[in-house]
Amino acid sequence: MKCTGIDAATGEQVEISFAGVIESAEPLLGPIDAAPVLAPAFIDLQVNGFAGVDYNSPATSHEEIARSLRVLFSCGVARFFPTVITGPPEDMRRALRNLAEARESLEDGAAMEAFHVEGPHISPEDGPRGAHPKQWVRPPDLDEFRRWQEAARGNVRLVTLAPEWPQAARYIEALVREGVVVSIGHTAASGEQIRDAVSAGATMSTHLGNGAHPVMRRHPNYIWEQLAEDRLAASFIVDGIHLPASFLKVALRAKGVERSILVTDATTPAGAAPGRYKLGEQDVELTADQHVVLAGTERLAGSALRMDRGVENLMRLAGLSLREALAMAARNPARLGRVAGRQRGLVPGDRADIIEFRFDPERKSVTVEKTWIGGKLAFAKN
Repeated sequence: MKCTGIDAATGEQVEISFAGVIESAEPLLGPIDAAPVLAPAFIDLQVNGFAGVDYNSPATSHEEIARSLRVLFSCGVARFFPTVITGPPEDMRRALRNLAEARESLEDGAAMEAFHVEGPHISPEDGPRGAHPKQWVRPPDLDEFRRWQEAARGNVRLVTLAPEWPQAARYIEALVREGVVVSIGHTAASGEQIRDAVSAGATMSTHLGNGAHPVMRRHPNYIWEQLAEDRLAASFIVDGIHLPASFLKVALRAKGVERSILVTDATTPAGAAPGRYKLGEQDVELTADQHVVLAGTERLAGSALRMDRGVENLMRLAGLSLREALAMAARNPARLGRVAGRQRGLVPGDRADIIEFRFDPERKSVTVEKTWIGGKLAFAKN
C-alpha cells in the first residue's frame, strides 16, 4: 500500500509505503495537487462507550462493539483503551471479559489496544467522585486487580485511582511491577499523598481539572499539586465543556505539550443522537448542546467528544499548532500508554496506523478522509 501527502510533523511532501508497518517514507520533489495531510492515527486512552454502545455493560454484543469501532475509525482513531468505571465487582469483571472476547474475535478488535479501569478505588466524596456510583467505591485490592486481569486476559494496562487510600502506595508499586500504568484521578489527596503515589510509580493524572470539588481552598489543593509535579503527565478533556480555555492554557504551560494527552472520556451517547442511554448501571443523557449528564441532573458523566474535534479544540481554545495538537492525540498517548510501535511517527518500522485528512488553517478544522490500521484501510470518506 502507498499514500502520498504532506507529513504533518515535517511539512514535507512524502510517499509512504506500508504493509502492517511503515516500510518507507520518501520525500517527493514535485508538487502534489491538492495534497492531503498525513499523520499517525489517533490513540484515545479513555473511551467508556461510543455511538450508543456501552463498554461497561457485560451484555453489550460484539456486533454492537464492532459498529462502534467503525464510527471511531471515522474520527481518525486507530487504537483506544475501552474504559470500565466503578461498578459492582462482578459486573466490572464481566465487562472486561466481554471486551477481551470482542478484542480477540472481531476483525478490527486489535483497535482495542488495551483496557483502562477507572475506579473503583477513588474518592467517595461528592465532587472528586464525579459521576461514579458512590455505593461501589472501595479501597485498593490487589486480589481484585488480579481478577480483572484474568477476566481481561492480561489486557488491563491503565488504572486510575485516588492515592489517599492508606494502602495506595503498595498497590501502585505492585501494579507498576506488572507493567500497568497508574494514573491519579477522582482524588481529594494531599500533596504528600500525591508525592508518595508518584514515588511509588504513578506517572499520569486522569482528566486533570475535572473530578474535583466545585469549591476548594486556593492553595494547597490537589489540582495545583498535580500541575506542579513534573514527574506526572496529564490527560485533558478538550470539548469546550469540561475545561475553560484559561485553565487549559495554564495547565498546558505547566505540563508542556510533551507531557500532555488529549482524551475524550467519551461515554455511550458520544457520536449518537441526543437522548437517554446507559453507562453501566446508570442512566445518562446527551443534551441538545452536547453535554453528557447523569439523567435528571446537571452532573457531567463523561463527554460526547470525538478525537478529531478535540484536535480542533486544542488549536482553537489553547492556541496550539496543528503539529502540537496531533502530538497530544497520537504520539504522546502512545508513549505514556506504552503502545508499542507507535511512538516515533511516520517512520519505517512503526505500525501503519495512518490518517489522511484535510486541514483548513483559518478555521482550524480537520476533516478525516481515510484511516489505516495496521496497514488496512478501516475508513474512507465517501
